[in-house]
Amino acid sequence: MDLLEPIIKIAVVLGALLTASAIVVLFDRKFSAYIQNRYGPNRVGPGGWMQSIADVVKLVMKEDIVPKAANRFVHDLAPMISITVALTTFAVIPFGDTIPLFGKEYNLIIADVNVGILYILAMTGMGVYGLTLAGWSSNNKYSLFGGLRSSAQLISYELSMGLSLIGVIMIAGTLQIDDIVRSQTGYWFGWIPQWNVISQPIGFITFFVASFAETNRLPFDLPEAEPELVGGYHTEYSGMKFGLFFLSEYANMIVSSALITALFLGGWHLPFAETWGLDPLVLALLKIGAFMFKMFIIISFYVVIRWTLPRFRYDQLMNLGWKVMLPVSIANVLATGVVMLWLTR
Repeated sequence: MDLLEPIIKIAVVLGALLTASAIVVLFDRKFSAYIQNRYGPNRVGPGGWMQSIADVVKLVMKEDIVPKAANRFVHDLAPMISITVALTTFAVIPFGDTIPLFGKEYNLIIADVNVGILYILAMTGMGVYGLTLAGWSSNNKYSLFGGLRSSAQLISYELSMGLSLIGVIMIAGTLQIDDIVRSQTGYWFGWIPQWNVISQPIGFITFFVASFAETNRLPFDLPEAEPELVGGYHTEYSGMKFGLFFLSEYANMIVSSALITALFLGGWHLPFAETWGLDPLVLALLKIGAFMFKMFIIISFYVVIRWTLPRFRYDQLMNLGWKVMLPVSIANVLATGVVMLWLTR
């Protein structure tokens, strides 16, 4: 029974992630069409809502083309690294508090490790290997440029991302993500939620911007910039291997939205819900719904930004990472320490 619980959690979360990725792809296309005042997918199924299923079938049936001069083993390995990292990162993110089932309380997290933040940073650092190896193994100059860009982009923004979390860690006093969520369940003056987005606005903005760069979303999609690099690191990919890269991008977007929700937006905390006198099971489901709603807001912002801002030039990307976000992140850590020292005196 001790082994059965994590297996069930893994199966449920994995199925939910894969399903949510397909839904987010469709939502991205529909919302993009609305922003551009045009028709989106409207042929497959009622209102075009089964388009993602048709896309999966098409990718499965397409021929797997590998360039003659490519390194076949690494070419096949790269998309598997990307999707594995994208899916396993969610293991330490709590998507709810506890839920009472069959007379027992279950924590709504797969792996409740005490170094969850370090695990997240380690896994996001591993994700770049998939893109870099894909660019190198294809033996295509455009793909190689895309892989080099992705590695340089990761180095530039991983520093700011890590430093932006130090303020949150200092306030919560822990690296465990569910404890960080619980540290946000109090109230200032009896009515203002103690969410880190209020106490750490600079850290929130820095982490949010860095997450765009980490997920290769516009305006930071330099590794796959179509006008310059044809398709970047996945130029020489087709069929399901291309589909895995596509899926990993949207899975990363979902995971980053869940992480932002947990670290800065109170996670599953629903203000004043504990005073409503609800049944524990209903309250647990309501908290899961609150977590998903916050994620939906962040994902919607990803889509809006995609069709609002133009792609940065490469020098602008580097200048923003090293000359703006890194100094601001360091200043935020210092300011947090000074304020905490002042409050404890």
